[in-house]
Amino acid sequence: MAREMQKNTMFIEQNTGDYENGDPQKNLDDDGREKRTGTWVTASAHIITAVIGSGVLSLAWAIAQLGWVVGPAVLIAFSFITYFTSTLLADCYRAPDPVHGKRNYTYMDVVRAYLGGRKVQLCGLAQYANLLGVTIGYTITASISMVAVKRSNCFHKHGHHVKCQTSNNPFMIIFACIQIVLSQIPNFHKLSWLSILAAVMSFTYASIGLGLSIAKAASGGEHVRTSLTGVQVGVDVSGSEKVWRTFQAIGDIAFAYAYSTVLIEIQDTIKASPPENKSMKRASGVGVTTTTLFYVLCGIVGYAAFGNDAPGNFLTGFGFYEPFWLIDFANVCIAVHLIGAYQVFAQPLFGFVESLCARHYPDNKFITREHAMDVPFCGVYYLNFFRLVWRTAYVIVTAVLAMIFPFFNDFLGLIGAGSFWPLTVYFPIEMHIAQAKIPKYSFRWVCLKILSWVCLIISLIAAAGSVEGLIQSLKTYKPFQTRNEE
Repeated sequence: MAREMQKNTMFIEQNTGDYENGDPQKNLDDDGREKRTGTWVTASAHIITAVIGSGVLSLAWAIAQLGWVVGPAVLIAFSFITYFTSTLLADCYRAPDPVHGKRNYTYMDVVRAYLGGRKVQLCGLAQYANLLGVTIGYTITASISMVAVKRSNCFHKHGHHVKCQTSNNPFMIIFACIQIVLSQIPNFHKLSWLSILAAVMSFTYASIGLGLSIAKAASGGEHVRTSLTGVQVGVDVSGSEKVWRTFQAIGDIAFAYAYSTVLIEIQDTIKASPPENKSMKRASGVGVTTTTLFYVLCGIVGYAAFGNDAPGNFLTGFGFYEPFWLIDFANVCIAVHLIGAYQVFAQPLFGFVESLCARHYPDNKFITREHAMDVPFCGVYYLNFFRLVWRTAYVIVTAVLAMIFPFFNDFLGLIGAGSFWPLTVYFPIEMHIAQAKIPKYSFRWVCLKILSWVCLIISLIAAAGSVEGLIQSLKTYKPFQTRNEE
């Protein structure tokens, strides 16, 4: 029964007879689970896949709201905050010692080990609500990229002034069908190849967007207006619009770096030597540095190319029309990347529900039993019927919600506002204080608390901006109208 319990978590284990040389211990880690084989390279791929979303192409809009000075400064500031708190969280993977302590497999487990009490439930609520929102948002965004391919061909054939309206729903269904198949990958441990592919795709479309922006800015074909403070009151926007857009831009940048929701799950794929916290810190450094470089370049060059009229996304929003084949390729890369990113964010939620059900119903064969299947060219796959039904149902529900609420990205911003501060800043800082036993009111304690409070204020500001955007979306929402990203 213990073996069945282990199989039904995120980590599938083989029977001891399947191991070579008859010694199962050689294939198990110190916690009795299947030996982890991940490295800082695969962890970096997971991070880049989680962090560099299609939102990188909307940073020109964010910079346009903030201007030449504040925009890049906010980008760099949040990169430092994210990296710093990620290193604190990486040290908490094992408790109480960061190198030799007991492993914690999820963010909630880490909070339980260091803080306990109601904070565990608050962490779970913030984390899994965020993961749910992200997967729905990715379903919407991927369909927009797929639609953009069809519209790009239409514009090329019939001219740029034709509406070329196309429904997003068929593409959401296609995306959901792909996710149903990929969701049967049992755990994060088996996702490295998908994350590496997705990371390559993110580099590709970000580079294409950057290259097209450079070409547009260098051509000097049309005059664009830029300024030190971004969009101008009385010229581009009203005073109130300037305030709300500034809040939204800060929120977009803050949440663009947030991958703490899956950091512990990523770290749990890394092999024990060298120590996991050391590898994870290196991966975080590589991931955050890489994403910051792309963010700054895409934001600054995109702003230089489009000025204060920068679109929300210059690939799906048609900041460019030609060469149409390159736009098509970039949008295909976005869709492929989001296919992988969906899994990176969905797997922790899958594992949480499956582990919870296994603990509550250990004798239920439908939940616990694994059925070995010999898959040609892939080896043995362990099929679990509960996993098949639950994950398929989850993907279908997220797709249906995405079709019903096409403005769900506004909800996603609100969910992100509610999860950024607790998951990226508050819990890592509080657990570090508990782990390092930092004296109350000491200089280090005060500095950490100030950072936490500043980020809380930013989250509240971003939440206000998201609520205002949601209200505007509700006012203009027509349930049966075809929606395309302009």
